[in-house]
Amino acid sequence: MTHSRLASLLCSSDEAVALIEDGMTVVSGGFVGAAHPEGLSMAVERRFLREGHPCGLTLVYAAGQGDAKTRGLNHFGHEGLLKRVIGGHWGMLPMLGRLAIDNKIEAYCFPQGVICHLLRDIAAGRPGCLTHVGLGTFIDPIERGGRMNEVSPEDLIERVELLGKTWLLYKAFPIHIGLIRATAADPFGNLVMDEEAVLGEVLPIAQAVHNCGGKVIAQVKRLLNEPAPPNMVRVPGVLVDRIVVSLEGEHDLTFGEVENRSYFTARPASTPPSTFRPTPSEEPLTLTLSPQSRGEGTGAGIVHQTSPFLQPMSLDERRIIAARACDELSSGAIANLGIGMPEGIARIAAERGLLEAVTLTVESGPIGGMPAGGLSFGASVHPQAIIDQPAQFDFYDGGGLDFAALGAAQVDQFGNVNVSRFGSRLAGVGGFVNISQNARRLVFCGTFTSDGLKVEVSSGRLTIRHEGRIQKFVDHVEQISFSGVIAARKGQDVLYVTERAVFRLNADGVELIELAPGIDLQRDVLDLMSFQPIVRDVKAMPATAFA
Repeated sequence: MTHSRLASLLCSSDEAVALIEDGMTVVSGGFVGAAHPEGLSMAVERRFLREGHPCGLTLVYAAGQGDAKTRGLNHFGHEGLLKRVIGGHWGMLPMLGRLAIDNKIEAYCFPQGVICHLLRDIAAGRPGCLTHVGLGTFIDPIERGGRMNEVSPEDLIERVELLGKTWLLYKAFPIHIGLIRATAADPFGNLVMDEEAVLGEVLPIAQAVHNCGGKVIAQVKRLLNEPAPPNMVRVPGVLVDRIVVSLEGEHDLTFGEVENRSYFTARPASTPPSTFRPTPSEEPLTLTLSPQSRGEGTGAGIVHQTSPFLQPMSLDERRIIAARACDELSSGAIANLGIGMPEGIARIAAERGLLEAVTLTVESGPIGGMPAGGLSFGASVHPQAIIDQPAQFDFYDGGGLDFAALGAAQVDQFGNVNVSRFGSRLAGVGGFVNISQNARRLVFCGTFTSDGLKVEVSSGRLTIRHEGRIQKFVDHVEQISFSGVIAARKGQDVLYVTERAVFRLNADGVELIELAPGIDLQRDVLDLMSFQPIVRDVKAMPATAFA
């Protein structure tokens, strides 16, 4: 009986995706490349290129699932295959981004955590996800309602008044197909994820699709001969309709690494995190960002791999920013560090021996350990725990983060920040909105200008050797990804850290509070801003940032 249940679920990836009909709504799980069912995404693309079907799909995803090239949900990036996309982060999905920019699809960007929670609400039969997350940003219906182009007509979000407060209602909709991934399936079809870097939102996806009368398709690495321990089951087999065993190259741990056991095993108790170095087989790959994307928060523009892990940082603008931001990281803090520029804070914290005193978390679910970067972002080296992504966002949305450091591509006179759209390039927000709205202490990290900036540090003084072409402190940001107005109104502690100056958000606007040694206030700062910041009592940036 047990084995016949599993036998009835097993099929090839091509047979599984044949269940997807034209016009259906499909939700996909994963975080960058972790826990993404690559084999199923490839099968959808193969079928479409062969048959022209399925077509006119609505694609829903929480975290960006791609490698900034062709993997992940980039397999869906063909004209005609998609009608609409509702996603959290777009920067790793250039194939979808191009369709959106060219008005070939309806395109929406919702906060990553909201999409995770909306899946639970759809599963529970609720009218939608009611939350404060997104108020005052481009996702707010009084702005753009999350629309990323001009052919996205439907109002998917509504402002509502409840208990004397304004909330956003992200409306529920039926979901017909769920594409998820697990490590293994047992004879009952139960799914376990003991060798995955993240758990993601697999259970809410499966429950939502099942309760909408749809089909759940799961990709696994292997089959188990014996039933899994019940407390290890992440998705019960009663929710699963098809199981596909992945082929070689379809189940890499992340898009940066085929295997890395340190992402799902505990750190040896005898090894302090400040001195821990992965063995060669464990060594995570980090990726360098192009100058245009440095500090823009959510990882667009990955160009090449670098290693080894935790090499000392060069004394350049990235180290200066990371060192100054790390000064704000206090002992005992629970923190989140964004991808890109903020990743350096973990390396500085390790140098300073602070990793035992703070707990670094990632929105994908890892708690503790050392967050990985680049195409392994979402994983952590030897985390203390890995919880599911919706639960992590419950914690974040409720104010559980003591500290967060995020990128900033544009900052304006009101303290608003843009990380989501720059001209013809879509990045989206990922978990940025959930994190930035709710962290108690918030540090935005980014160079003062971008595209060509070159600096030099000598004898503790900073010299600008070549100024960046693009000004980042502007009158008005292109899109409001973070509302400085709302943050100032509620008294949120917000800093903007650059390599040459530090600013603070207060009730009167953006105030310059620190200047780097060697920097001329007028020439190197004020003349390169489109607005006049508040200038009162300006101190020198700490010497430790330039050591």
